[in-house]
Amino acid sequence: MDWRRFFRWRTEKGRGRACPTLLTPELQARIQASFDQAAGDEEHFPATIDPRIYHVKLIREHLGGLAGKRVLDVGCGKGRFARVFQEQDPEAELWGLDLSEAMLRRVPAGIHTRAGSMTAMPFEDGFFDAAYATESLEHAVEIEQAVSEICRVVKSGGRIAIIDKNAAQWGRLATPEWERWFTREELERLLARHCRQVTSRFISYWEDVAPDGLFLAWLAVK
Repeated sequence: MDWRRFFRWRTEKGRGRACPTLLTPELQARIQASFDQAAGDEEHFPATIDPRIYHVKLIREHLGGLAGKRVLDVGCGKGRFARVFQEQDPEAELWGLDLSEAMLRRVPAGIHTRAGSMTAMPFEDGFFDAAYATESLEHAVEIEQAVSEICRVVKSGGRIAIIDKNAAQWGRLATPEWERWFTREELERLLARHCRQVTSRFISYWEDVAPDGLFLAWLAVK
């Protein structure tokens, strides 16, 4: 099958960007198979992350104390961020959602897991006190629907953090054909449809290193 039939291509200021428009069952199966295979690749898809990186600190600062809260890691992979938060806040109720059951089998014990798509989450409205997505929204294909779902499953007053790559830097890294990167304004606009407060900023992996434009963080309060 020629998978490029599922994509329209656009060029922004000389940057070609693949923009999936429809998450077909075939494409979803292809994405799932890709991450099932990646589950065995610890070098490129590690199960742990350095707890000192700024991504961790920023999410914790925005979400606040997690003890007693039900928190969703959207597109959690092997649960590398949830693992850190579990160690930092043992009394938090942490959940991980991922399309790949092979990834979920590597999530640490004590973290609840659920297999499912970001565009049709298997949770009730307002089930979570907070949610975060770190470099996972880029794989959702139907981005508007995925953002809507993240907001739907977080209760009113709950907090949401999304960290992902900047569309202006498209081309710096090799990407699968379904992957999307975002402009700062694009995700601000989508989050603002469901949240009463939305901010964004450029960030780096390390707090003492100036951002180079690759990563953006969007922080919202529903």
